[in-house]
Amino acid sequence: MKTFHFMIVTPDRILFDGEVQEVIARTTEGDVGILAGHIRYAAILKTGALKVKLENGDERLAAVAGGVIKVSDTRTTVMSTAAEWAEEIDPDWAERSRQDALAKIAAAQNEPDRLERANLKLMRALNRLSVSGHNTGTLDQNKKK
Repeated sequence: MKTFHFMIVTPDRILFDGEVQEVIARTTEGDVGILAGHIRYAAILKTGALKVKLENGDERLAAVAGGVIKVSDTRTTVMSTAAEWAEEIDPDWAERSRQDALAKIAAAQNEPDRLERANLKLMRALNRLSVSGHNTGTLDQNKKK
């Protein structure tokens, strides 16, 4: 299978920079698959999983906290505020973050700004738990709690 150059960039680091066969990302309009030769494209990413099929055929999963994906003639780039590989995630810390977000949601019911930030924190924690294999429910199920 043909490969293409792919990068995952955050403010703190370059998580990945190399050749891949395929990238599957969750955008605000739904999931998108990118293969070599894809047309130029840009989209806003939702907090979610990013699946990468490496040059050798191995697959890796990353937790991405929103951002953008850009496909050009020479490369595909994901730029996100935070991204980490599944094996880097500490599920205990992610679970504590989920519990903290739920407490903040309960305390911020009449404060829209605080409530929005707490919901974003909850979505990031749930995504990290899901990507690490320690899913405690879907994003939508927990957001309604």
